[in-house]
Amino acid sequence: MAEYDKLSEVTYNPAVRVWRFRVKLHRIYPFYSYVTNSGPYYNYILADEDGYKMEMNPYRNYKNFRGLEKEEGRWVEIFVVDVERAYPCFKTTSSPFRLIALRLTQVRIIEPLNNRLFFDFKSIHAIPRMHWRDLKYPIDTMGVVFNTEAHLDAPSGPRMEFYIRDNIDHQIRCVVTGTQAVAFRDGLDDMSGGGRRQVIVVLKMWRVCESTNYFGPDDIWLQTEGGFADFRFNPRLSEVEEFRQSVLNSDPYIQKYGVEGLV
Repeated sequence: MAEYDKLSEVTYNPAVRVWRFRVKLHRIYPFYSYVTNSGPYYNYILADEDGYKMEMNPYRNYKNFRGLEKEEGRWVEIFVVDVERAYPCFKTTSSPFRLIALRLTQVRIIEPLNNRLFFDFKSIHAIPRMHWRDLKYPIDTMGVVFNTEAHLDAPSGPRMEFYIRDNIDHQIRCVVTGTQAVAFRDGLDDMSGGGRRQVIVVLKMWRVCESTNYFGPDDIWLQTEGGFADFRFNPRLSEVEEFRQSVLNSDPYIQKYGVEGLV
């Protein structure tokens, strides 16, 4: 059986390039070179079996990675990569390092682990503890959707605002913009049966935003960030079903009206 390194075990040592990872292509997003006026190129957010995430940039080996940008969600093996320190100005993960593909780097698509949908996220109980440290990188979370407001004709562009709450009465405001706002509105309407059922949403790679409030606690909310933030309504996950059951046991509103099950 092959031995794999964990992303959480990565250290910075220029002499070590024999890393071997088994990871999921958690998110893939494009970028363009304004120096050479070329692109798109792609960055990859990797997630291992423990849910630890790290960014990988293949700019030294685009040949072996060609076509992989269409394989988001697939599991891969990656051999022989370099490690660099992540730029502090914008980190897509909490890891202090990022991986760099080399000319000798090899990548191979493999079967998904345990044949289950892999969707790691922070616990919903993290909602009341979000603070300025979370501003450095996108996070994942989930909750029951309520108090939605659609501003699809806003001069600044389409926008949906809504709140999510957990099963112990914590909540946070969320803002989704652009084409994702329309998709959110349509998906929520479909899942909620025209507002007759409560829906659980799982948010992937959303940015924590903060504004100063001189008359009380600072305002904190979640917002889509760039092209790699995403959401899922009631994904078929045991963790989501456990959360749904805990909500059923603790939320009087949902006990009365119910919450949409897994799909």
